[in-house]
Amino acid sequence: MSETVRLFKALSDGTRLRILNILLERECCVCEVMQVLGISQPSASRHLSILHDAGLLKAKKQGIWMNYALDHEGMPAYAQEIIKGVRLAIEETPEARLDRKKLQKTVKQNVACTT
Repeated sequence: MSETVRLFKALSDGTRLRILNILLERECCVCEVMQVLGISQPSASRHLSILHDAGLLKAKKQGIWMNYALDHEGMPAYAQEIIKGVRLAIEETPEARLDRKKLQKTVKQNVACTT
């Protein structure tokens, strides 16, 4: 039961839903999340960590960047279905469309985007 509670708590925040929205498009590093959402590195890292701890994301180090992606293989089947529902619920909202558009213009930066 605690895994399910952790999952729903992770999804109960608008910023984390926005992060999921862009990670549904592609893998991103912390600095790309920062650029799209207009948030600080500590804030982006904290939200990514919560999603990771809930079992939704996988992280991999690539050079100086920490990249995050949805962990489709690692998450339970029920979580995959919930993510499908989240996608349907948010994908056509103006904010989600704008975030996906911003994502197309992001670039990896040589800044502190390693956590």
